[in-house]
Amino acid sequence: MAPGSHRVSRYTVYAEVALAALVVLGPVALGGAAHQVAWPLGVLSGAAAVLAFVGARRQGETPRVPLLAAPLVGAVVLCALQLVPLPPGLLAWVSPEAAALREDVLVPLGLTGWRPVSLEPSATWRELAKHMAYLLTFVAAVQVCRARESRQRLLSVLAFTGAAVAAVGLGHALFGVETLFGLRAYVHARPPLVTPFGNPNHLAGFLGLCATVAVGLALSKQPRARAWPFAMAALVSGAGVLLSLSRAGIVFFVFGQVLLAAWLMKQRREARTPARPAWGRGAAVLLGLLATLSVGAYLAADQLWAEARTVDGVESLRRGKMEPWPMMARAARAFPVLGMGRGAFEAAFPRYQTEPNPNTFTHPENAVLQVAAEWGVPGLLLLGLGVWAFVKRVRREDHGPVELAVLSGVAALALHNLFDFSLELPACAVAVAVVLGAVARPREAERMAARRTTMGTLPVRPALAMAAGLTVVMLVALVPGQRRMADAEALLAERVAARAPGAEVRALGLQLIDVHPADYLLHRLMAMASVSNGAEGAKDALSFVNHTLYLRPLDAPAHRVAARALLHLGRREQAFLEYRLAHEAGDTRVLISEAMPRARTVEELKTLTSEAPGQGAELAEALLANPSRRALGLEWLVWAREHFEGRPEATALWMQEARGRLAQGELPAAEAACAEVERRAPDALATHLLRAEVWRAQGRRAEALQSMEALVKRFPHDVELAFTLATRQQEDGLTRRSRDTLAAVMPYLTDLRQRARLLSLEADSFEKEGLLARALEQRRSVVGLLPGPESHFAVARLQELLSRYDAASRSVHEGLRLMPLDDARRAEGEAWAARLEERERALQDAHKKVLLEDAKGQELEPPGSPAVSDAPPP
Repeated sequence: MAPGSHRVSRYTVYAEVALAALVVLGPVALGGAAHQVAWPLGVLSGAAAVLAFVGARRQGETPRVPLLAAPLVGAVVLCALQLVPLPPGLLAWVSPEAAALREDVLVPLGLTGWRPVSLEPSATWRELAKHMAYLLTFVAAVQVCRARESRQRLLSVLAFTGAAVAAVGLGHALFGVETLFGLRAYVHARPPLVTPFGNPNHLAGFLGLCATVAVGLALSKQPRARAWPFAMAALVSGAGVLLSLSRAGIVFFVFGQVLLAAWLMKQRREARTPARPAWGRGAAVLLGLLATLSVGAYLAADQLWAEARTVDGVESLRRGKMEPWPMMARAARAFPVLGMGRGAFEAAFPRYQTEPNPNTFTHPENAVLQVAAEWGVPGLLLLGLGVWAFVKRVRREDHGPVELAVLSGVAALALHNLFDFSLELPACAVAVAVVLGAVARPREAERMAARRTTMGTLPVRPALAMAAGLTVVMLVALVPGQRRMADAEALLAERVAARAPGAEVRALGLQLIDVHPADYLLHRLMAMASVSNGAEGAKDALSFVNHTLYLRPLDAPAHRVAARALLHLGRREQAFLEYRLAHEAGDTRVLISEAMPRARTVEELKTLTSEAPGQGAELAEALLANPSRRALGLEWLVWAREHFEGRPEATALWMQEARGRLAQGELPAAEAACAEVERRAPDALATHLLRAEVWRAQGRRAEALQSMEALVKRFPHDVELAFTLATRQQEDGLTRRSRDTLAAVMPYLTDLRQRARLLSLEADSFEKEGLLARALEQRRSVVGLLPGPESHFAVARLQELLSRYDAASRSVHEGLRLMPLDDARRAEGEAWAARLEERERALQDAHKKVLLEDAKGQELEPPGSPAVSDAPPP
């Protein structure tokens, strides 16, 4: 009987349905990013494998396990080994880093039990379940795809799923909807094309594979009329790749299409059929690619051009994706034997991060580094085995257009994952498992050979037992895999914020640390809880801070907590050093917001002073801006000027001293400091502005104003200079000249904030002239540009002056709605609103009283009195 012509068991059909559901599940579940996807993934993959083997038994077939399954089997074995608890001696040999974490972090907390190699066991349990699901999906697809019709249907499901996802994105773009189906807003990303995929790179990878498979199906259909649906699906999916604006996704999508065209041309040329041109199908693929690029360019030419302009060759790529790779490679070298644990990269990598970065690295965004870090050398060997098996499959000579399309799409997606991590999520991973299963199915020659050899075959009963056993283990693995780091952090943060009893917080923290030993944030939260208890909890806080810094040496908040604890213990010099370390680790506001107000002496300010460029001048500005700290700041400036002499900061410090002396009213000292600034930077704009400030303080206001007007003529594009001049002109009563200055700079405004400030200055000038209605109009325009409490309050103040108390009250309430709940000004704003409402009620009562008196007067008029009219006589 010809292959694919025998009757297919209904169990095989059920397995096909389960596989189709898996293909659709990934994209629907937010590209596989949804936490709830693990359970349906496990159930469907297990059901597909069991049903496929039952179907094979009913059809009298022997299940076969291709070589491509070997990497998946190895992945399952490695994940299982990483979860085995080891005694300390063996752990130190297998993973010195894991043993060091146990000894330095866990044992001091009383957590002395055996530990596995994985630094994040719950994530490794989830990855074990996922890799079992991928293995079962692959072997089920191999068995189901023996039937030609089943194979065609499964690949069609993938092709049309990709087209549907792209159509969803096009629909959202057409109607201007920025949330998914108007219901879900992406918090941490703003994808250019709104689809269930929140990451545009993952979307591009999935759609690129779907489009390439659709092209293969279109080329294999006879008659050609049946190819049009697949050609349109390829066109829509390809357009989706372009509209995702993923640069790597677009590049590797084009690569996959060109690779498919090249393979088709090579195959046709080697077929030795002169009657048929060698370039036929390959040319069709290239024409389809050209059509896709044309459609994408038509739909999003401006966005594509803007995205292309951000590319600066290899240097741009190096600064983006590749810059952290050396750090990640060092982390991988620390775990050569069995890796840090599959899925543990997010928790373990901060220990090896040597450069501050506000973002959390959840993946290396490079498949080789991912495998090397999480599986070590055995993972690299498995990766090499997978590449070898794939190349061996490519070199077969019996591939049709569909098989070549699948191999091209998978190759492009794999290369894309050298700069992305879409294969880490189920949407792309399941799609690859299904399409590779379709390609790796046994062919007729293999079936004939299978009767003579048992290599690669698996008896039905053991296969069924294996599938059922793996399904059970997979579902069991999901139970400990439900414990996630983010949930643990949120739970502990909630208890700390609620100021729960210290014993309760400590017990909960130790329990969570035992589950997530490498999560630095849990240790930091414990430190924060301890330091909130004052001096008695300061030592515990320092202990947890040390653990935090062990797990993440560049954790700026941990240094801040350490500084607070040291202040409680009276070790002030060391505390201010910790504040400085927090700043150098990336906390840019700690010096100004917390450390500087607590400094009492010049010596403490010296300890606090950072050597980073510009920080000395920023600290000086903050000190001098506070009248209560100004004397201490001027005293510190004497040391700072000498300390930074010869650096660019020295001139800025002299400038700050001049402004500080002006604020203190010490005009001779301010004049001397200004002269020093003029000597160091005579041509700088800031120097001329400083000289104008000194002149104004000396009473030479006309000279200061003339100087600034001359500067505006020299620097007509400087918006801030024009704003400063307009402010000074208003202070001198030159309101119309102020508006002329603002009108001259209007063409050079670059953002809404500058536009709002210009309108505010115009409103001030109108208010000074008594033109309150025009001032109110400008203030309302400011609210439209930058709605906020201050802008609404400014509108309310003018409305109150115009006796529009009801409108003023509404404006105050709108400002309060935009104000943080913990803002100290809320009470004052609420009292203001109540006062306005009371005045509005009084006004309304007075108006009603007038109306009643008028009505009574009309009733008292004689009935024969003539009517009075304003109408002209006839």
